[in-house]
Amino acid sequence: MPAAASFRYLLPVLVGLATLGGWEAVVRANEIPPYILPGPILIAETLVADWGTLWPSLLVTLEITALALLVATVGGVALALLFAQSRLVELTLFPYAVVLQVTPIVAIAPLILIYVDDTRAALLICAWIVAFFPILSNTTLGLVSTDRNLLDLFRLYGAGRFRTLAWLRFPAALPYFLGGLRIAGGLCLIGAVVAEFAAGTAGSGSGLAYRILEAGYRLNVPRMYAALVMIAGVGILIFLALTALNHLILRRWHESARGAE
Repeated sequence: MPAAASFRYLLPVLVGLATLGGWEAVVRANEIPPYILPGPILIAETLVADWGTLWPSLLVTLEITALALLVATVGGVALALLFAQSRLVELTLFPYAVVLQVTPIVAIAPLILIYVDDTRAALLICAWIVAFFPILSNTTLGLVSTDRNLLDLFRLYGAGRFRTLAWLRFPAALPYFLGGLRIAGGLCLIGAVVAEFAAGTAGSGSGLAYRILEAGYRLNVPRMYAALVMIAGVGILIFLALTALNHLILRRWHESARGAE
């Protein structure tokens, strides 16, 4: 790898380290108390010291995020396939998907928690609502954007609707779907955290959002930052994993992935 390319990838790390160093220096120079603004070193120490409390809560949040992403993927792709087969169905149902997307999840979550007895199921529904639309809209766009010349060619050779869908429409929509999946992965995590804030569930099954609330009630600001670091880190890992999946699937045939090599 050329030196210029290496420096380009190293630059964000250097900026991040400089920012953390400046943050720590400001806290120490001004003797800011930790309940106002803890330094990065104290946050790291708190993350290690409170790992036994934060890690189980992270697993709860991750479980809700993963299940919501799975349900959103299956439901979004299935409905997108239906939309691609019937313009009438798309015109009838798509506006309701838009309504779900534009309604703030902060406003919906308390209502869902009222009507759904199972708290875990309510959290799952909230995270699913946030993640469903990007997959549906992107996949639908990909399915209806198939090259018309290729569609005519498939008709010329007598390919039926199922063969056309399996061998032409869906492969053409795959980059769109994977792009929507990357967006939905982060949104699932956001939806799960927001729903946990609204639920305020306590006990052994608590997610990271409740740990943040709990730490705030006790003015344990370093623990709040430690939990936020864990949430941000998980969000980054989800994005990187889905980006790697996108590259792995598309690298041999699609220009968006071939150009990144």
